Amino acid sequence: MSHGGVFLGVDVGTGSARAGVFDEKGKLLGSASSPIQIWKEKDCIEQSSTDIWLAVCTAVKSACSLANVAAEDVAGLGFAATCSLVAVDADGSPVSVSWSADARRNIIVWMDHRAVDQADRINARNSPVLQYCGGGVSPEMQAPKENLQESWSMVCRWMDLSDWLAYRATGDDTRSLCTTVCKWTYLGHAHMDQWKESDSCDMQACGWDDVFWEEIGLGDLVEGNRAKIGRSVAFPGHPLGSGLTPTSAKELGLLPGTPVGTSLIDAHAGGVGVMESVPEAESKDDLSDEEAICRRMVLVCGTSTCHMAVSKNKLFIPGVWGPFWSAMIPEYWLTEGGQSATGALLDYIVENHAAAPLLANHAASQSVSIFELLNKILLSMSHEQNIPFLSALSQDMHVLPDFHGNRSPVADPKSKGVICGLTLDTSEKHLALLYLATIQSIAYGTRHIVEHCNAHGHKIDTLLACGGLAKNSLYIQEHADIIGCPIILPRENESVLLGASVLGAVAAKKFSGIHDAMKSMNAAGKVVHPSSDPRVKKYHDAKYQIFRSLYEQQLSHRSIMMQALQ
Repeated sequence: MSHGGVFLGVDVGTGSARAGVFDEKGKLLGSASSPIQIWKEKDCIEQSSTDIWLAVCTAVKSACSLANVAAEDVAGLGFAATCSLVAVDADGSPVSVSWSADARRNIIVWMDHRAVDQADRINARNSPVLQYCGGGVSPEMQAPKENLQESWSMVCRWMDLSDWLAYRATGDDTRSLCTTVCKWTYLGHAHMDQWKESDSCDMQACGWDDVFWEEIGLGDLVEGNRAKIGRSVAFPGHPLGSGLTPTSAKELGLLPGTPVGTSLIDAHAGGVGVMESVPEAESKDDLSDEEAICRRMVLVCGTSTCHMAVSKNKLFIPGVWGPFWSAMIPEYWLTEGGQSATGALLDYIVENHAAAPLLANHAASQSVSIFELLNKILLSMSHEQNIPFLSALSQDMHVLPDFHGNRSPVADPKSKGVICGLTLDTSEKHLALLYLATIQSIAYGTRHIVEHCNAHGHKIDTLLACGGLAKNSLYIQEHADIIGCPIILPRENESVLLGASVLGAVAAKKFSGIHDAMKSMNAAGKVVHPSSDPRVKKYHDAKYQIFRSLYEQQLSHRSIMMQALQ
């Protein structure tokens, strides 16, 4: 390798661009973040690629300076981002996607829901490509996001944000198998018999289904060898172009020619950042590496939660996205479950309770977070009430957490949240109970996803968790107790940045491929085991039955009301 030995990971989230510098053992040497603009009007949520690139440059320079790393020390870099949709013209300049015609606003953000009707229309056609995304596209995927007529003709490239970042850095518009397969209905397994990750080259994009695009009225996207949506694809981590162009190198404060790896979506980078973080004590001696990794599920827990599992065979699981070939770890099929609101739901529950202002004041005066204070209140309540274990405090309160619909495994966007067991109590203690019951409901939802995946061919017996909620000890312990398997937390908090830096390390040829790099750069922190008390298991089994019944009741209520209004 011509350069030194550190790798840079960049992650563009919904609110900020972040950069982290890692060594070849995956240790974080320094990280920084820079805010990005967002415009929200009703269902339309937009950003600017010009603004995002400036934020990326700021974050990269700050991270390198904090890590005390010079440009020549950076051996490679990789990008991860939300699956937002970028529109650019032939020169790579922004094309507005906004009703406001604001030229800067050329990105439709991932959570923009303007395409709900388009998604329904596409799904009604039952195209064969849809069986690879759980049976239907979501309005958060890219195909439904057709847009303003006058912009449409000016757009030369429609790109996922992480692909655009790599294109802006290298001038190479090769797309990632991660973005195209997960969000664009690209059939990655078209390459299965021809290519292995070790062949590392741009592959001609032979996995598009042209009939699908013509059927949904977007036939012009297949013209010119599909230049607008991707002429060539590559495995994540494949080196792009000749590395950083002189222009982008100067903007980033790095050297021209620094290798850049093909990108990942942010949640998938989280998977790459943690899936091999297994301590010696937890590794199963009788299993090959290939079998062992197929028994793990990664929970990327933030505003929402993504559930990532891989397998060597393709598994079709109703209501769960995938199977996606090589979309996270090359040559493995990815299954992707999800809960649409987890961190967002806990925030909503706490902020909308009468005791919220009081609680916030108490937390501030004790210099702890609101969640740490709630965990403390629950602990003292369990001592006061002399109950056998803390979880039992919530015996009279049951929650269905579908406040933003159910992504998996029911795949019902119309599902609503339920809270059962309310009283006139407005105290902090009451809020603590509601918070506990909500955490438990999110964990029952994950149990439902794990059981559903295992019933359809997975053999998941170990969970790994990363993201903001993974820092909450009560959240993780309840998940371990409810799902009944150990939860491994990674040594490094910044899993998505680590996953992005893995792409840089692979592009720099430091490792033979993604999985090889993960074994070296992933490292385990704490392991949280389920309670060994049989009463805890019995309690959660009973509450889980009630949890499952809440959705069944909702369906029955829905049909009673539909009949009443006919």
